[in-house]
Amino acid sequence: MTLANPADAKAAETAGPALAGAAPIKAGKIGIMLINLGTPDGTDFKPMWRYLREFLSDPRVIELNKAIWYPILYGLVLTMRPKMSGANYARIWNRERNESPLRTFTRSQAEKLAGALADLPNVVVDWAMRYGNPSTESVARRLVEQGCERILSFPIYPQYSATTTATANDQLFRALMKIRNAPAIRSVPPYYDEPVYIEALARSIEQNLATLDFVPEVVIASYHGIPKPYSDKGDPYRAHCLETTRLLRARLGWDEKKLITTFQSRFGAQEWLQPYTDVTVEKLAKEGVKSIAIVNPGFSVDCIETLDEIGREAAETFHHAGGRNFAHIPCLNDSAEGMAVIEALVRRELSGWV
Repeated sequence: MTLANPADAKAAETAGPALAGAAPIKAGKIGIMLINLGTPDGTDFKPMWRYLREFLSDPRVIELNKAIWYPILYGLVLTMRPKMSGANYARIWNRERNESPLRTFTRSQAEKLAGALADLPNVVVDWAMRYGNPSTESVARRLVEQGCERILSFPIYPQYSATTTATANDQLFRALMKIRNAPAIRSVPPYYDEPVYIEALARSIEQNLATLDFVPEVVIASYHGIPKPYSDKGDPYRAHCLETTRLLRARLGWDEKKLITTFQSRFGAQEWLQPYTDVTVEKLAKEGVKSIAIVNPGFSVDCIETLDEIGREAAETFHHAGGRNFAHIPCLNDSAEGMAVIEALVRRELSGWV
């Protein structure tokens, strides 16, 4: 369009597109999505089968060729494991809410984060699961429908692994492939060495140990394991775990005998990262160690691997091998210390967006 009066043209240029007939574009909202690993919807066979199928079908989790793995998965694993895993989940199930503790804690983290960010009115906080519900796709769509033009993805795994952080981001981008007006994305990086995280862990350990009627001779930092070949191919997870323990040891003023690193939750026949937690616990007891405590720095919230595998199985192993005093130190969960970590990292990663 040509304006007859040069002064009018100058005014239109200065004022922007509104004078040219276009409505001004309003700044969109910013979504924050806390993403955890996942959880079954129930402890019965069918919900456990659905959850395990989705989880164990992920090529980042099981790197075997599908032609080899799927007959094992559908022929053996999904026939036997749902019942066994369901029984384990039933022991820790949140009966009041009819859900797993992982879902309870992750929801609470999101709710508390939303409260902490009340000074940022354009920010929307939500939470999702990589496997199970609420699905990553459903939450991504919900944030977009609420007007979020930018999303900060926060896979709440302190140490990076392709089996956790990477697959969570994969799933988010797969969801965005189905959305025409896809938002801009940022992802919170791993925080295994962040001072706020190390300090939160240390304070949690100190506070929990102060409530015990014994002093642990050894404290075990037990991390979820991954197959050793994954690490050999370049996954930095092992190095991240060892660095977390080193920094935590320095903060607590402990030596390498007081705080040790182990890896748990191995699955299948191949070698996983060592030393194994269960083997170490039994070995310590047989060597005469009478009192231990275990902390799980690789888990943001308590779940089946911490509450049942450590809280029950590791305790039984230690006692049966001759140990006397056992304590499991809870994860940071939605504690004040844990929320301080999440809020600090979110505020930092929102820089330039708010």
